[in-house]
Amino acid sequence: MRLRNAVTSAAAALLLALAVPASAHAASGEFRYQFGPGYTSSLEDPPSGVCIDIPEATIDNPAYAPQNFTDSTATVFRDLGCDGDVYYVMPPGMVRGQRLIVRSVIFS
Repeated sequence: MRLRNAVTSAAAALLLALAVPASAHAASGEFRYQFGPGYTSSLEDPPSGVCIDIPEATIDNPAYAPQNFTDSTATVFRDLGCDGDVYYVMPPGMVRGQRLIVRSVIFS
């Protein structure tokens, strides 16, 4: 009887573990950028696989000079919503100059 209870409990625990979705992966670290007349801001431990519009970036005033200090590859886009065919791939540790403008980013 004890063996049956132990097997049942183990099976139930396994099913529960499989039923709970895995937590979303996040890029560990900081993604920095500048906006306006030289202000600096950042995204801390941003989620992976989700398009993030840079909060301070607008159509008229994009962010610029991105710095990827996360452990994931960042793909930065000139347009909001990670849209358009103008983008730049930034591996971990890459720093770009003020000429690279960004309005959205997605992490691998």
